[in-house]
Amino acid sequence: MKKAGVALLVLAVLAGVGIGGAYLFMERAITTPLGAPSSPDVEFTVARGTTARGLGPQLVTAKLIKDANAWRYLLWKRGVMNAKAGRHLVSARMTMRELATALEGVPIPDDVPFVVIEGWRLRDIDKALVEKGWCKPGDFIKAASEPLKFRAVFPLPEKTLEGYLYPETYQVPVAGVDLHALIQRQLDTFGERFFTPYKTEIQGSGRSLDQLVTMASMLEREEPVPAQRMTVAGILWKRFDKKQGLGVDATSRYELDEWNDKKAFLVKLRDKEDPYNTRHRIGLPPGPIGAPTVESLLAACRPEENPYWYYLHDSTRKLHPSKNAAEHEALRAQYNVY
Repeated sequence: MKKAGVALLVLAVLAGVGIGGAYLFMERAITTPLGAPSSPDVEFTVARGTTARGLGPQLVTAKLIKDANAWRYLLWKRGVMNAKAGRHLVSARMTMRELATALEGVPIPDDVPFVVIEGWRLRDIDKALVEKGWCKPGDFIKAASEPLKFRAVFPLPEKTLEGYLYPETYQVPVAGVDLHALIQRQLDTFGERFFTPYKTEIQGSGRSLDQLVTMASMLEREEPVPAQRMTVAGILWKRFDKKQGLGVDATSRYELDEWNDKKAFLVKLRDKEDPYNTRHRIGLPPGPIGAPTVESLLAACRPEENPYWYYLHDSTRKLHPSKNAAEHEALRAQYNVY
């Protein structure tokens, strides 16, 4: 746009002010921030193909500047502006000149994937975040141990969100993770994938949500083949209802620093006082032992009716259910599983 054209626009917009007054008004507009010095940083996205002039109304909508005409005046004075497409960290405490410079800078890097593995405990997620330098040890566990600070479409447990933080790949800012935001997204995903679409089935299962999540967390660790989890669920719920020990060895690993620490695991198996030892204690463990997938959650809701009371896996992880203790012991000897 030619200088004369912009000048005429300024005069038209500010009719009655006078040329001197109009320039004074515009100069003040481009050098005075809209926000207070304490205004927070916000992300502003420059869409690919957006012209410098087209940014004016968008900046007004974002409450970063007050007047799009003043923005056009700034562009006239600058002569050229090359805003970079992408996300930029800016603030209403910036002047228009500073905003223009910021939008010409290097955009915020794109988000990167953070993978939460099926069956992971809070401590496993915490460790993965620490390894990436995104939090200090224990920070994630602490944040996930305050359920009342979060919202959900389902009843939240009182003490910990273990089991309710859905395992999935989440896109997070490469510069770091907002732990509260990550946990909220995991809770939202749990609601979207399981609770909302299957709410009627959950309520008609005869089990509480916490019982279902706890059972599902065991199925996630006990049965590697999703199609067979309903069979295992049928066995475990039957033993639970008959007040028999569940015998799920995975529960004894829950409090280990390292899940696959065999020596520590064998000690736990012999500990009759361990509340997570389902060989020696009746009923479900105190809570979920990790993050279950929707396949495990649905298996907990849809236990298969079958004649089996026991099961084991051979060295290839193939499931072998049995109808009684004698059959189970024979299978243990056959596959050398003890």
